[in-house]
Formats: sequence, C-alpha cells, structure tokens
Amino acid sequence: MKSPTSPNPSKGGEFVEPTNYAGCNEVENKLPGYVTANLQTYKFIRDVRENLKENPTQAEKLIWEYLRNKKTGYKIRRQHVIDNFITDFVCLPKKVVIEIDGEIHLQQREYDALRTNTLNEKGYKVIRFTNAEVIANPAFVASKIKEVLDNRKTYIKDDESR
Repeated sequence: MKSPTSPNPSKGGEFVEPTNYAGCNEVENKLPGYVTANLQTYKFIRDVRENLKENPTQAEKLIWEYLRNKKTGYKIRRQHVIDNFITDFVCLPKKVVIEIDGEIHLQQREYDALRTNTLNEKGYKVIRFTNAEVIANPAFVASKIKEVLDNRKTYIKDDESR
C-alpha cells in the first residue's frame, strides 16, 4: 500500500513505500517534510482546513501577497496541518509557523499557549502578529518574517524550499 507524502496527493503529493503503514508515526518519521499532520486525525480536520484556505481573513490575504511565490526567498505554505493544528502559514524547511491572530485569540489564550507549546516541542518556532499589525503595515510584518527565516537554520531539505 502506498502512502502519500502529502495528505492531499491530488495537489502535488508524492508517493513512497512505507514499511509499516499501520504505525502512522513510524511512517511520518520516514517521509519528507510534507507529512506533518497526525495521519489518524487528519480526515476529521481536512474540511476545516479547506474552508480556512478558501476563506482567508483580510489580514491573511494581505500578508499572503508578501509571502507567496517565495517572495521572502522561502517556500511558505498556508493553512498547513501540523499534528492536530491548522497553522496560518508555515515554512517547513525552517520549521517556522506564522500565525495571524484576530480578536478570537483574546478569548483563547490558554488554547494558543498549548498549541504553541506543542509546536515548539515538535521543533517549530511560532511567531505571531495581530490582524491590526498586518493591516497597518504588511510590508513591515513580511520583513520581520523574512528576518526570522533568514536567521533560522534549515531543518528539512526540500527542493521546493529555496
């Protein structure tokens, strides 16, 4: 049985032969940086991910124009699943998660802290900006993101990344 390196192989995932598909964590550790989702729970959150990707906030739309097509010099993915979380943006090779926080985040600080801790434990650096910061000066936010990426070592070798 073949396993996708991306939870959505129809959108560019590749295939490799795992030795034991039943052990999802074992498979995940053998695949390139594309598979970061918990393969056991991904099927429950993929529709939410697709909805978020199709309906970005104003701030996400603005910053995406500065991040897309390697404008920072790095491949950035949007609405990418890591473990059981949907990140706003991520640079997989640098293991940097970029979150754009709206007002809802004022009400879910404990959840955000848990999420950040989990991502940190997996080796990701989480950087956060508010919607207001992005809307007020997206170029400045993009420059801050690029600065973090430039100063972070590469963790995953990926032909798409540079």
